[in-house]
Amino acid sequence: MAIRRALISVSDKTGIVEFSRALAAQGVEIISTGGTASLLEKEGIPVIGISDVTGFPEIMDGRVKTLHPAVHSGLLAVRDNEEHTQAMKELGLDYIDLVVVNLYPFKETIAKPGVSYEDAIENIDIGGPTMLRSAAKNHAFVTVVVDSSDYAGVVEELQAGGDTTLETRKRLAAKVFRHTAAYDALISDYLSKLNGEPLPESYTVTYEKVQDLRYGENPHQQAAFYKKPLAAEGSITTAVQLHGKELSYNNISDANAALAIVKEFEEPAVVAVKHMNPCGVGIGATVHEAFQKAYAADPTSIFGGIVAANRTLERETALLLHDIFLEIVIAPDFTQEALDVLMQKKNIRLMKLGELHAPKERKPEWLVTSVEGGMLVQQSDVHSLSDADLKVVTNRKPTEEELKQLLFGWKVVKHVKSNAILLAQNDMTVGVGAGQMNRVGAARIAIEQAGEKAKGAVLASDAFFPMGDTLELAAKAGITAVIQPGGSIKDEESIAVANAHNIAMVMTGVRHFKH
Repeated sequence: MAIRRALISVSDKTGIVEFSRALAAQGVEIISTGGTASLLEKEGIPVIGISDVTGFPEIMDGRVKTLHPAVHSGLLAVRDNEEHTQAMKELGLDYIDLVVVNLYPFKETIAKPGVSYEDAIENIDIGGPTMLRSAAKNHAFVTVVVDSSDYAGVVEELQAGGDTTLETRKRLAAKVFRHTAAYDALISDYLSKLNGEPLPESYTVTYEKVQDLRYGENPHQQAAFYKKPLAAEGSITTAVQLHGKELSYNNISDANAALAIVKEFEEPAVVAVKHMNPCGVGIGATVHEAFQKAYAADPTSIFGGIVAANRTLERETALLLHDIFLEIVIAPDFTQEALDVLMQKKNIRLMKLGELHAPKERKPEWLVTSVEGGMLVQQSDVHSLSDADLKVVTNRKPTEEELKQLLFGWKVVKHVKSNAILLAQNDMTVGVGAGQMNRVGAARIAIEQAGEKAKGAVLASDAFFPMGDTLELAAKAGITAVIQPGGSIKDEESIAVANAHNIAMVMTGVRHFKH
């Protein structure tokens, strides 16, 4: 076997001239279509037009050109099958040994702001995927290339032996089917959303590899990092790493958790995260003030943690960060003076996010969580409270300051692993109880962490109190106001306890479980 005849039709023409010239130098006959043929002819590379092979013109604005037996017989014929060989001879057809195709830019088209439905549909490739699938199916005899990064390897094997190895053809075929599957997944997702079917009978998603990771949560677990093809700016997937070591699996998980919290705030905010839970959150007139509060919330747990800010980091804050061991610092941007300070630390990872959307502009995304043998799909929790959501259920209403702290605590507690209790005071968290099997246990942890700061603090709970015991604990610690969803059959018991201790309590009617 040898590669004698190639069909080349590419939208992305990166490297195609050099590749085609190398093929021609090996005596390979090149068939091509449309713009690709014109480019190769212009570069002086001999080309046979697709119409000369099919005996049929390209019609309907190029929609129909390669969908022809003369093309697909040449791709699908099994070379050591006598019946196939005889049919090729009788019909005067010839084999195609190499296919080089990449597809209409559907992803790039739908990524354009305001793209029309008609433009999106027109950029769904039909002939390209069909040729790729035909060639990939018949990879025992046909080499198929969909990625320009594979051009050099194919040329090297061709120059060495006149053909590619079966191992190479298998690898390239698998890559083709991944490529067409991802292409179709984008199209199906686009059309499903247009039709108002976010959770169809068959859920197909595709992601693009960002990088291989050294390991997963633990060293014995293999892992890699992928992103959505159309991931929006302001996420960990699109952040630019300016400095430091390569990100780890746990770094990425924690950074994503930190970003989810800091995006809750319109005012300057800083979040410190450790093991997916906030250990300190602060807001202030400046990022510098916000960081001081986040640090003071838990100066022990922040060690080895991740810090995220929702404003540009400047030198004054960078000097404080420099004195702490941190894994990652994330911000929309850094001043050069801040970078000069932080880059003195060799290993700290500095991540530039770009623009962050205001909390009210955030829209829910569909989150996919793996379970053994399947997956769960749900919308992300971007719910924000309105005044209409708040219901004061106690004799005493919260003061203006208490209400401010309650709303601050509510924004944060929804990002704490359930069961979750959070204490806040002076625009900062002062105690966090996360991931406990019962709510009283979570409250005890938060109160113990807060210590004397619990007096005069407010308490936020991600879900209702099943009975009044958590309120009894809060009252004993000196907590003055509580925010919780309500909805328990024993709400009246909790209300009675709050009234007995002059605690103001607000119910939201919204639960924020986070497992």
